[in-house]
Amino acid sequence: MSPAPHDRMRRVNSIVRHILAGEVEMLKDPRLELVTITGVDTAPNLRSSVVYFSMLDLSDTEAARSALQSAAPRLRRALGRQVRMKYTPTLAFELDQGVARGDRIDGLLRGLTEEE
Repeated sequence: MSPAPHDRMRRVNSIVRHILAGEVEMLKDPRLELVTITGVDTAPNLRSSVVYFSMLDLSDTEAARSALQSAAPRLRRALGRQVRMKYTPTLAFELDQGVARGDRIDGLLRGLTEEE
């Protein structure tokens, strides 16, 4: 019995996230010092992946996205070397909105407690 398609994609996403997280840690770009890869959403045809990232300082997300995008060819080569897939997906980077929303909610809650 073969695994369900969503289970297979979940496994692919997990493996891609793990590899990219390790590769991003090795990059020497100072714009990526506090960047964490939080998730990956790979297309079912394996041709593209959206890579979600978060960072401690949300004031400079565009610089981090730019640094990740410029490192995309290197990250993609590393992915191709470490994982055997039919295609090596192209990589697009997006800020993980869940983390950003959590930070915003946390700030609002802190503001409420300071007012009391």
